[in-house]
Amino acid sequence: MTIKRALNLPEVNFSDEGPIRHLHLDSIWIQGSMLVDAPTVLVHEYIQRMMAWLLFIDPDTAPRRQALQLGLGAASLTKFCHKEMRMKTTAIELNPQVVAACRGWFKLPQDNNRLKVVLADAEQEIKLDHWKGAVDALQVDLYDQEAAGPVLDSAEFYADCRSTLTGDGCMTVNLFGRTSSFQRSVDNMAAAFGKDALWAFKATREGNTVVLAQRAVARPTRSVLLERADTIQRNWGLPAAKWLRAFKPVTP
Repeated sequence: MTIKRALNLPEVNFSDEGPIRHLHLDSIWIQGSMLVDAPTVLVHEYIQRMMAWLLFIDPDTAPRRQALQLGLGAASLTKFCHKEMRMKTTAIELNPQVVAACRGWFKLPQDNNRLKVVLADAEQEIKLDHWKGAVDALQVDLYDQEAAGPVLDSAEFYADCRSTLTGDGCMTVNLFGRTSSFQRSVDNMAAAFGKDALWAFKATREGNTVVLAQRAVARPTRSVLLERADTIQRNWGLPAAKWLRAFKPVTP
């Protein structure tokens, strides 16, 4: 099924593969997925890893925190933060067709007192004063229909991302694409956050690399990370212990 093209934005459609529904932007590339019978489950490994910011806080405080997604995709992270974690959650999305698709095909709830979808250009939206120092978990996944590399990936953009974060806030970024350069992206993040503030996962089988950047550098001990990973797994079913085997600080 498809949604009619608006302006010069790509056509949005979906495909079903057994129990899984995929979102597409006028191409074969998958922009997000959902288990039809379990719509808040995080299907893809890289999407699960976008929740690794939980390792850098007391996980029990998560429901009192705020999440912000740049790029809605199939609304996986937005639904998970809102419904499973009970966080105040906002997603910023440029394409109104994506919002309509998520509400119609991917079981994204309507806006309420804890959930809001903002139709805007993320690059401009995060410059607004009300986002300064307000976000605990910033999740950046911005790709067009070509999926050739991040749409926003400059040092200036990452500096604006950093300014949205609370003192112990974290940004997680999905890096994927035929033309993307991991080192260039890491260098730009390091310019904004500092070279000691970055952590990265090994690439997934599909080629996604999730990088995490901290507003304030913190290196929890191994025992603290293991304890938090256990809490994360018990509370939300995320494979946090597995994360620790594929996750380490980055030195650009």
